[in-house]
Amino acid sequence: MKFNVPSKTLYNCASAVSKVINSKNALTILNNFLFELNGNVLTITASDVENRLVSHVEVMDAEGEGCFCVDARRIVELLKEMPDQGITFEINDDNLSVEINYSSGNSSLIAINGNEFPANEAESGAENAISFTCPTEQILKGIENTMFAVGNDELRPQMMGILWDIKPDGIVFVATDTRKLVKYTNTLSAPKAEGSFILPLKPANVIKNVFAKDDEISVHLTNKGVTFESASYKFNCRLIKGNFPDYNRVIPTANPNEVTVDRLSFLNAVRRMAVFVDPSHGLVKFKLSDNKMELKVTDNNFCTSGHEEVPCNYAGQETIIGFSAQYLIEIANIINTDDMVIKLADPSRPGMFLPSENNDYSELVVILMPMTVSDF
Repeated sequence: MKFNVPSKTLYNCASAVSKVINSKNALTILNNFLFELNGNVLTITASDVENRLVSHVEVMDAEGEGCFCVDARRIVELLKEMPDQGITFEINDDNLSVEINYSSGNSSLIAINGNEFPANEAESGAENAISFTCPTEQILKGIENTMFAVGNDELRPQMMGILWDIKPDGIVFVATDTRKLVKYTNTLSAPKAEGSFILPLKPANVIKNVFAKDDEISVHLTNKGVTFESASYKFNCRLIKGNFPDYNRVIPTANPNEVTVDRLSFLNAVRRMAVFVDPSHGLVKFKLSDNKMELKVTDNNFCTSGHEEVPCNYAGQETIIGFSAQYLIEIANIINTDDMVIKLADPSRPGMFLPSENNDYSELVVILMPMTVSDF
């Protein structure tokens, strides 16, 4: 086999596909890319058994057809250091030696038979299949707004991913770790189908990093897994099995005390207070009174404390409540409006954090459990 390909084009595809590869793999073959030459199209595949990412590159001066595996790390690092130029791959079909020729030199390595690379089983099993196409923006916003709330407790595997609740008129993305829950509804496009699945965190990161430049993504859900396909990439991944908790039941419906506060002022105040919190719990106490929010933290171990006041719009009864500084910072960072709305009931019930307004096609709701506060 032989083919010529622009180095930067190959690097962009190879570096993107390599995001699926684990730093340590149980099977040595998974440290490699699978290169398949068919006509003038080179297909690059990487896998960690559970996830499989594929990209296609048009090549020139192609001779022969076949497949072989090459070390992913070496190929990516070589292409990264190479200026943009045409490079030629020559593969000896008998001993699988690979010669890489470019303007200033050449490199050589020994490939592995491509037939040893694990086969793809994720696309099999079309029973109860669901397919739809939506703008990439819709999926990326769903992932970006929910990733921070994904749990890491292996005793609750259903919470170690993002729930996609597919409705005929939109997609609801949900994540929770039992302390915080985020629900993001996006109706930018209508799937015109119904179904649900739990996407693990690693595939969510791959989609976020790899598909960002594509305009739209086709989603194909089967009983074996889900496939995401764009003009540039095709990604198969397995899903988390089990039933996600009923998220609508935990969203409060009656939180009478409503606070409107400048989001950046709130975020910066919490960040400053976070410097002095007790790291064992990260508690920030809040005292709400007429148009005033007070923040207080103490760390008795190091005799440190902090106190700040943030102006706000609040006319309810005086309320004292506590929240984790880390979680508050995460929540304030994903809300993208100038003002943030906080709805509270009492110090023992979860608080709701909302943008001051939603756009025409999305709605964000974040629920955060409070921490025990005896006094201010």
